[in-house]
Amino acid sequence: MRLAKSLLIASAISGLISTSSFANADLVAKGEKIFKTKKLGNCVACHAVNGKADIDAMGPGSFGPKLSGLSYWDDKTLYDTVYDVYAARGIKVSPMPAFGRNGWLDDAEIKAVVAYLKTIN
Repeated sequence: MRLAKSLLIASAISGLISTSSFANADLVAKGEKIFKTKKLGNCVACHAVNGKADIDAMGPGSFGPKLSGLSYWDDKTLYDTVYDVYAARGIKVSPMPAFGRNGWLDDAEIKAVVAYLKTIN
C-alpha cells in the first residue's frame, strides 16, 4: 500500500513538472514571437541577442545594447524594464519605449517577453 501511494504521489509530481515545463515552453515561444514581430514588441529592431544568430540576422540590432546574461536577472527587474524603462532605471531619456505604460504590450505579453528574455545567456 505504501509503495502504491508513493508511486501515485511521484506520478502526480512528475505530471505537474512536465505540464509546467510545457506551459513555460509555450510562454517562451510567445515571448520570442513578440520580441521578433514588428507590430508587437519589435525588439529586434534595436537589440542584438547573445547566442541567437537568427535574431542577429533579422535586424540591425545596433541601436540598443546587445542583450546578454538576462537569464541571471530577476523576473521583476526584467518586467519593470519592459513595462516602463524610465521608472525602472530612474532615467528621463531613453530610446526604448515604455511598452506597458504606453499600452503597447499588456501584462501577459510582457510576462511572455520576460520568459523569453530569461533564455538569453
